[in-house]
Amino acid sequence: MNTISLAGSERVPAIARRCLQLALVYLIVGIAIGIGMGATQDFTLRPVHAHINLLGWTTLALAGLTYGVFPALAASRLAAVQFWLHNLSLPVMMGSLAMLLLGKPQVAPALVASEFGMAGAIVALTVNAFINLRGPRAPAAA
Repeated sequence: MNTISLAGSERVPAIARRCLQLALVYLIVGIAIGIGMGATQDFTLRPVHAHINLLGWTTLALAGLTYGVFPALAASRLAAVQFWLHNLSLPVMMGSLAMLLLGKPQVAPALVASEFGMAGAIVALTVNAFINLRGPRAPAAA
């Protein structure tokens, strides 16, 4: 079966599925970096390992779960903005951070630009939640 469901009947929005799938890819990359650091005892890329696990695995998985549980967020244009900013910024951010840590300071502008892109992704997720996570309205006072 190609679809998964919540509570046995609701289909998970495609953006939720994509976020969760990519989060798992980032988890594998983060684990691989951690294994590599442990095997070589060279921990230069420790910040890359931490950020891939935090922004790639944890943040993206939580966004995916949020979109799955709250379909109104998934249907918002802000969800697509968050998804693309997140997944275009993170690889650039991690690659440029790795290069910076390995002694290539000329990549600093790419790092800064990708950090702003990632911040934009988090702001899009936050604004989406504040706009679309509304509880039931209280009845008007008489």
